[in-house]
Amino acid sequence: MAKGVKHYKRDGTEYSGGTHKMPDGSVHSGKTHGKTSVPLFHFDDLSKTAKEKAMPGYGMKTTKPKKKKPAMPMRGQRTMTNKKNKKK
Repeated sequence: MAKGVKHYKRDGTEYSGGTHKMPDGSVHSGKTHGKTSVPLFHFDDLSKTAKEKAMPGYGMKTTKPKKKKPAMPMRGQRTMTNKKNKKK
C-alpha cells in the first residue's frame, strides 16, 4: 500500500484510519479484518457520483468556453463587406 494515498469508502466518504490488505489484494478498513471492515477504494476507482461527493466540483468545466469564429460565407452569398462595396 502506498503511503500518502487517500482511501475512500464506496460512497465517496474519505477514510482516515487503519487499513489492511485482503488475500485478493483489495484494501479494507481496520488494522485487522472484522465485522465492521468495509472495502476501500482509491479516487480513480470511485463512481462519478462518489467522486463528486469526495471532491465537490469534480467534473465541472473550469475553462471558459471558446468564442466561435464567424462562419465563412458560401460562394456567392452576400456579406456585410461585399454589400457595402457593391455598386448601385
